[in-house]
Amino acid sequence: MVDSSLIKIFTLSSLSFIAAFGITPLLTAYLYRNKFGKQIRNDGSTPLYSKLHAGKEGTPTMGGVLVWGTTLIIALFFWVAQEFFSWSWAEKMNFLTRKETLLPLGAFVGASLVGLVDDWLDTRHMGHNGRGLRFRFKVWLYVLVAAIGAWWFYYKLGFSSIHIPFHGAIDLGWLYIPFFICTVVATSFAVNQTDGLDGLAGGILSLAFFGFALIAFIQGKNDLAALLGVVCGSLLAFLWFNVHPARFFMGDTGSMGMGVLLAVVAFLTNTVLLIPIIGFMFLIEALSTLLQLFSKKFLGRKIFLSSPIHNHFQAIGWPETKVTMRFWIISAVMSIVGVIIYFVT
Repeated sequence: MVDSSLIKIFTLSSLSFIAAFGITPLLTAYLYRNKFGKQIRNDGSTPLYSKLHAGKEGTPTMGGVLVWGTTLIIALFFWVAQEFFSWSWAEKMNFLTRKETLLPLGAFVGASLVGLVDDWLDTRHMGHNGRGLRFRFKVWLYVLVAAIGAWWFYYKLGFSSIHIPFHGAIDLGWLYIPFFICTVVATSFAVNQTDGLDGLAGGILSLAFFGFALIAFIQGKNDLAALLGVVCGSLLAFLWFNVHPARFFMGDTGSMGMGVLLAVVAFLTNTVLLIPIIGFMFLIEALSTLLQLFSKKFLGRKIFLSSPIHNHFQAIGWPETKVTMRFWIISAVMSIVGVIIYFVT
C-alpha cells in the first residue's frame, strides 16, 4: 500500500506547481507594468561582464516572490483550514509544524523579505550608489536572520553537534552558534552568486532541495519533506518562465531566501556537511569568485576571464544554455552522490 506521507508530499508539490504557474502571468504583468527591471553594472569596472549581460538589462527581477509567496500561501491555507475550520482533509495536508517546518519557513520568508527590499531599491535606482542596500549592511541583516535560527536550534531544539560523514557526530558546544551563522550566510551568498544565467540557479536549487527532501523523508521528517516538495513545485513553475530567454529573474528575494532555507534544512536534518556535495555548483561558483578577488588583489592578475565561473565559460564562447544545462547535469550527479553518502554513513 502506498505510504500516505508520499501522497501528501506529491499532492502538495503538484498543487504548488499549478498554483505558481497560474500566478506567474499576473506577477510578470505587474513587474513589467511597473518597470521592475534589472540593472546591469556598467561603470567600467567589469567591461566583459557588462558586455556578456547587456541583453538582460531591463528584464524584470524579483521573480523569487513566486517561490516563497506560493510556499507561504499554501502553508498558511492548510494551517488555517485545520486550526480554524477543523476540515479533515486540511489536517491531512497541513505541514506547518513547530517541530519541523516553522523555523525553516520563517527563515525563508525573513531572508526573502530582506532580498525583496534590496531588489526594490535596485530597480528604483535607490540605496547605496543607486544599487540597493550597501553590501555590509545587507550582510548584517542576513547575519541577524541566521542568528535567530542559531539561537532557536541551540537553545530551543538542543542542537550542538554535527554529523561528519564516515566519522560520526562531533559536539561543538557553544561554537555551534557561530558555525551555524557562518554556514547560513555563506550558503545564501553562494546561491546568490550562482543566479547569473537564465535558469541556472533555479535548476540547481531544484535538484538540491530534492536531495534534501529525500533525506528528510528517510528520516521520517515528512512535514519538512512536504515543505521542500512545495518549494520544488513552485521552483519548477518559476523555471518554466526563467529558462532562456528568461521572462523574469529570481533576484535577491529568491536566491538569498532559498540559500538560507537550504542551509537551515541541512542543519535540521543534521547533514550540513553534505551542502558542499549536494550543492556542489554553489560551492564552485562561490570559490571562483573568491579566488578571482584574491588573485586580483594579491597577484595583480585574473584567474578567470570573468567571475563567477559561469561567466568565464560564457566568455570563452560557450552558449548560455550550454553552461546552464551542463551545470544542471553536474548538480544532478552530485545531488545523487550526496544522498548516497548519507545512506552509507
